Amino acid sequence: MNKRALLLVDLQNDFCAGGSLAVPEGDSTIEVANAMIARCKARGALVVASKDWHLANHGSFASVQGTMPYTRGELDGYPQTWWPDHCVQNTAGAEFHPLLNSKEIDAVFHKGENLLIDSYSAFYDNGHRQKTNLDAWLKERGITDLIVLGLATDYCVKFTVLDALELGYEVTVITDGCRGVNINPQDSLMAFQDMSVAGATLITLADFSCR
Repeated sequence: MNKRALLLVDLQNDFCAGGSLAVPEGDSTIEVANAMIARCKARGALVVASKDWHLANHGSFASVQGTMPYTRGELDGYPQTWWPDHCVQNTAGAEFHPLLNSKEIDAVFHKGENLLIDSYSAFYDNGHRQKTNLDAWLKERGITDLIVLGLATDYCVKFTVLDALELGYEVTVITDGCRGVNINPQDSLMAFQDMSVAGATLITLADFSCR
């Protein structure tokens, strides 16, 4: 049994060109994602994906807080960046990028549904108070190794990777399959450093071998 799975983090319209929270060069992750999907599927690996899935009045939205997007505050006792409204449930912005080979995704896991707290990680909310079903689903299928890419490097990818490591997975990050918000210019670089220090392997698509 193949013990690896590919985890695609939030490859949604609102994080790509024209989206309400567009990540610079976010669309460039899609070609890398499709190449990784093909490689992993050819070797029998599972492909899973996360989606931000907010209610329209989510507490992380700047519009709800009456403040400017990308400023900072506190939500449910945790530091919070106030975001433009994004990935509202059942809207076009919450759908996968149209060029993503989404028909090959075996399971999709929603996050960020609780109005009162944000959820960057695909595994937990930001307070680690509630888990998604992702960890249980992977463990039921004997998955021990995760290959991760997606949006955005400095938020959802970073915290997904850190949580995966804490949960005992071996994690490989496809660096050219990630792009960051970079509110501060070095945020993505620092995120990659944090992932590496925590134990993740960082590699490019060209150098990856899906054994």
